[in-house]
Amino acid sequence: MKQIQKELIMIPSERIISRIFLIRGKKVMIDRDLAELYEVGTKVLNQAVKRNIARFPADFMFQLNKQETDIWRSQFVTLKNGRGQHRKYLPYVFTEQGVAMLSSVLNSDRAIRVNIQVIRTFAKLRELLITNKEMREKIESMERKYDKKLQEVFEVLKSLLIQEETPKRQI
Repeated sequence: MKQIQKELIMIPSERIISRIFLIRGKKVMIDRDLAELYEVGTKVLNQAVKRNIARFPADFMFQLNKQETDIWRSQFVTLKNGRGQHRKYLPYVFTEQGVAMLSSVLNSDRAIRVNIQVIRTFAKLRELLITNKEMREKIESMERKYDKKLQEVFEVLKSLLIQEETPKRQI
């Protein structure tokens, strides 16, 4: 059990988070990045998926179109020049459920350990989004609540300042 735990710690969460993208309104991971984490070739990963395509409905995995691929690639300026340096096919992306399903088609210990870590990272992201939403709602509620009170304080201060500015008659 300790050996598995050590393996889970080897991939920093930041490394996984930096490879989660928002595409078509869904948090997804690109096949190339998953293959790198699993230490298999992208072609090997995609072949395993295609052999088990029934396990990957559209809400688990989808293929990027040319425009999405161009936008995604434009974010990475480190493309190499030369023959065979670019992808021949449009990439596949996997949602959290698709990543979970990958462990059933990639039968390696590493795939299972990486999947556990990726799924935990997705869960942490979801918790952060919920927490941030709750925090934002609380702040907005406080602003609405205290805006009126602060407005009243500012009006009183303003009236006091105006009274001080009016010249007093000296007798």
